[in-house]
Order: sequence, then structure tokens, then C-alpha cells
Amino acid sequence: MSNQGLLAQSNRQNVRGVVIDKLSQVALSNVLVQVVNDTTISKVHSDTNGKYTLANVAPGRYELKFVYSGYKDVTVSNVIVTSGKEIILDVNMEEQFKRLKDVVITGSNKGNSINKLATVSARTFSMEEVNRYAGGRSDPARLVANFAGVSTPDDSRNDIVIRGNSPIGVLWRIDGMDVTNPNHFASVGTTGGAVSALNTNMLKSSDFFTSAFPAEYGNAIAGVFDLGFRSGNTEKREQTVQFGLITGIEAMTEGPIKKGNGSSYLVGYRYSLAGLAQAMGINIGTPSTPSYQDLSFKINSGNTKYGTFTLFGILATSSITIDGGKSGSLYSTQDNTALSSQIGIVGLKHVKIINSRSNFSSSIGVNCAKNEQTQSTIDSSNTSRNTEEEQVIKAAYEFMTSYNVKINSRLFFKIGVQDELMNLDLYYRTRRNIPDWQQIWDNNSYTNLAQAYTHIKYNVTEKLVLNAGIHSQKLFLNNNSFSVEPRLGMKYDLNGKSSLSFGYGLHSQMQPINMYYNDVRNANGTYAGSNKDLGLTKSHHIVLGYDVQPLKDWRIKVEAYYQYLFNVPVDSFSSTYSILNTGASFKPDLESNLKNNGTGTNYGIEFTLEKFFSRGYYGLFTASLYESKYKGSNEWGRA
Repeated sequence: MSNQGLLAQSNRQNVRGVVIDKLSQVALSNVLVQVVNDTTISKVHSDTNGKYTLANVAPGRYELKFVYSGYKDVTVSNVIVTSGKEIILDVNMEEQFKRLKDVVITGSNKGNSINKLATVSARTFSMEEVNRYAGGRSDPARLVANFAGVSTPDDSRNDIVIRGNSPIGVLWRIDGMDVTNPNHFASVGTTGGAVSALNTNMLKSSDFFTSAFPAEYGNAIAGVFDLGFRSGNTEKREQTVQFGLITGIEAMTEGPIKKGNGSSYLVGYRYSLAGLAQAMGINIGTPSTPSYQDLSFKINSGNTKYGTFTLFGILATSSITIDGGKSGSLYSTQDNTALSSQIGIVGLKHVKIINSRSNFSSSIGVNCAKNEQTQSTIDSSNTSRNTEEEQVIKAAYEFMTSYNVKINSRLFFKIGVQDELMNLDLYYRTRRNIPDWQQIWDNNSYTNLAQAYTHIKYNVTEKLVLNAGIHSQKLFLNNNSFSVEPRLGMKYDLNGKSSLSFGYGLHSQMQPINMYYNDVRNANGTYAGSNKDLGLTKSHHIVLGYDVQPLKDWRIKVEAYYQYLFNVPVDSFSSTYSILNTGASFKPDLESNLKNNGTGTNYGIEFTLEKFFSRGYYGLFTASLYESKYKGSNEWGRA
């Protein structure tokens, strides 16, 4: 009897985490935590550090509820408990600014965003969804292609088109630090690649924005991925090994650095299955085998008298060689291509709680990327050969800091600055049937992008929330790249189950850094930079939305939007070219003599019907009706 009880007990697992104030980030003590769909599991309360533990929970799916006096109740559905790993679930709770009699206000983690300053066009997605949804391929970019208004232009890459915008208009952010392109086989001037370098088992639930994003986000006109690495287990050491067709072989380890102080480490390594097969001499049908590997990590200091420090990063490398003459039916041309890329992202984040209502958050980091590509192309008549050689090295050194204060239960204020010093080493040359090379890029230079913002959130009433802010940015490469951008968002809760929302924002973005250095060959054989005076591309975003949850696990969302883009780079001569149609290729864009004379419009309406996972099934149906148009230097066209 005793041995059988121990055996049953060993299959159980703990669910634990920390409960904090959503705005001030201060731990909340004595929060009631209970399992809604299993009353046999004892209720618990969070301790003075906001920590809670539901012990010995049997494997299954659960719904947890968090209750705290003066705060809106929070319900978290679809908490998956397995026997192999502890479940870490951290929860943010929002204070009620007014005590209401006989009214219960409940917040849900479904359909909303983690960012407390977002009003419209924002959606939180979990890593469980990335692995579960069709076409997700353990890649956040491919997952969001399931959402309304989002598509992928080419299945060989994970670039995303948001409401008709170019993929280069997307901003990637990891733990508060802007990053250039977190993908394998990335190429200069793009935000996508063939395979994601983001290890989904390292990530926590994250936000995705498609329009009118809050003031803290800059240098983007299409959308934002705001991702974060989770912390490792602070109580016990765990190791995981798994295999996946896309992610390859993966090993992960995590655990406490010193038990009792909340410190932890988390390290994950992945190696592609195709590359592993090639190294072992296994024939997979083609010699043109992509090889890639990545190492991700996060080290958390826990709470110290100086605050909390976290060190995080991604180191990734990828390569492929395509021999057109040997690749058989898979590649029918005689093109020869060698492509390689390396990524190095390392950041140090510091959070210092000043008092029960305010905190400082700062980060420093470096974001390096190296891309090399050689391509030799022979035409169909086998008489002409074109050869290209490219090498791009970009290193960005970043600093950012913000001050956050919850003045009272109604008013929250945030102000921040960030600076990015960019070093760019560009080398690109081509030749066609001649011994002499034509040099396109050959320079090493620095430039700087500075940004600042301020944002307030004000609860006008218990049902009406106002978000307002201003973002400003300046690129010091020329005198044409400065912008001041107002942002506004409002959300009105109609009846506890439905809401109306409105958002407006002016957004701007610098051009892909390589575009500024596309050179033109003069008649005397010298080269001159023709794009260095390009200004920022800008866009007005207007969004109106309606959101309703007719049933607990169902959601209906309708959003209408209008975007007007201006200062868009187009050719200085009569042409249909627009930078709005670029950004989804392995080859760099070499257009020169560009001017900020182009425009574009995106407008439409989106419908989403979503069944959140419960009772063993889920579903997502989306529909979009839209028009996307651009104007080159001579005419309007559809993007």
C-alpha cells in the first residue's frame, strides 16, 4: 500500500510562480490561488515575496484563479501539468482604482496583451501555441501567420507581411532589447530567414502587435514582436532532451544557482537534424544540406539589495552550399550558392524596485550579425556567367533605461530613453564575363540611432482606459531623419464581456542600414553614395476594434484599420519601384538614387473567431478584407 502510494505520488508535479502588481512590478502577498476545475487541490496563498506553490498536482489541464482584495481577479486557463517538469506560472494583477459593490471584474490571459499600455491590435501568444498551431513549426513568426491580417510571402522563409506592409517594417525585441534579425540564414536588410534561431522552450508568453503600438516601441511601421526569455527553475535542477524535424536535436538544462535567493540558470542548445545526418554520412537525397545550430541562455541573479540582474543571449550559426550541377532534381539550375550567417545577441538587464509603486529598468547589450554569400549563375544558353560576393558585418551596441511609477490606482507614468551605436562593415562586388570586379559596397562606418518616449495610462472610469504617449527618434547619419510621434489608445468595457477600442499612432522607421550605402558608379570610374540623405519612412495608423467573449472559451474580434505611409523611398526617375515591396529575399536590395517621394495606403477589416483550448479541442477562424496600394515615382500599384 505504501509503495503504491509513493509510485502514484511520483507522477505528480508542482505548479508555482510569483504574483506581482502589473504596473509597479511589486510582489503581492496573501493572494488566494485556487484550481477552478479541481476542488480536490488545496487552495494556497502567496507569501511575502509573492511566491506560491500548488504541490502534488496530477498531470492534466487546469484552470487557475487568483483573487486579491482591491485587485481584479485573474483567471488563467489551459495550464498543462506533466509529470516530467515543474510548471512555472508568474501572474500580473491589476489594481481596481474604485471599490465596486456587488460587481466582480475578472481579467483573463486569453486574447489580451502582457504589455499593460497596449489598447488595440495586440495579442499574447504562448509557446504551447507555437508548438500546437498548424504551420507553427516551433517558430513565433510562422505562428502569427495564422492571425488575421498576417501572411507569409514565401514558405521558404518566415518573413511576415502585416496588413500589407513590407516585412522590413517589423521590430524584434527580446527582454526589452531591440534585435536586428533572430533567424538562421538571415540576409542584410531583412527581418526574416529560413529557420528561427529562437528556442521556443526558452521563451515565455509574449506579445505581438499589428498596428498603433504603444509609445515605448519605435523604429517600426508594421508590427512588433515583444519576446522574453523565461527564468530557469529556482528550486531544483532539470534536464530535457528532445528531437524535432525543424528544431533538430535539443538539450536543455536549468536550475538554481543558489537555493533560496531566487537565482537560476537556463541554457538550451540545438543542432539541425539535416546537419547531423550530413556529419554522420547519411544520404538525405541532396548534397545541398542546410546546417544550423544555436545556443540560448538566461542567468538570473534573483533579488539582491542592488536589484535583479539577468544576463541573456543567443549565439547562432548557419550555412548551406548549393551546387547546381550536383543537386539533381531538387535544383534544376546550374547556379552555385554558398550562404552563411552568424548571430550574437547578449544583453544584461537590471530592474531595481524603488518603492511599492515605482521601479527603474535598464539594459545594455550588443547585437552582432555576420552574413556571407557567394553566388555564381550561368544563363540558360550556358554562355554567360554572373558572379556575386557579399560580406556584411553589423555590430550594434545598445543602452536603454526607463522609469515606471504607479502614481495611484488610476494613473501610471513611464518615461524612457534608448541609444543604439551601429558599426557597419559592408563588402559587395559583382562581375559578368569580365575579369574586373564592379565594387558596390566597400566601407566601414558608424552611425547612431537615439530614441526617447513618455507614456501615461489613466483609468478615467472603471470601464474607460486611456493610453497616451509621445515617441521621438533621431538617426544621426544625416539631417533628414528626425521624428516626433504621438500615440493614443482608448478602451471602453461595455458589459464585462465585450469592449470597444480605438488607437492612433504616427510611426517612423529608418531604412535598412545597407540601403544608405548603395553606391553609383560615376563616368570616371569613381563611386558615390547616393542614398545617404534618405529620411525616415513614416506611417499614420488608425484602428477601431470590437471584442466580445460570448462564452468563456470563445472570442470574437473585429478590427477596422487605415494606414497612410509617406516618405517612402522610391526611384528618382520614373519607375514602379518602392521599398514597400522589398524585404523577403536572400539577396540584398541594390537600388540607388532613391528619394523619399513615395506613398502607400493599407486599409481593411479583420474578423477573428477563436475557440481557446478546452475540453480537448481548439479552433481559429480568421478573415480579412483589405486593399493595399503603393505609389512609386510614376504610378499607383497594388502591393
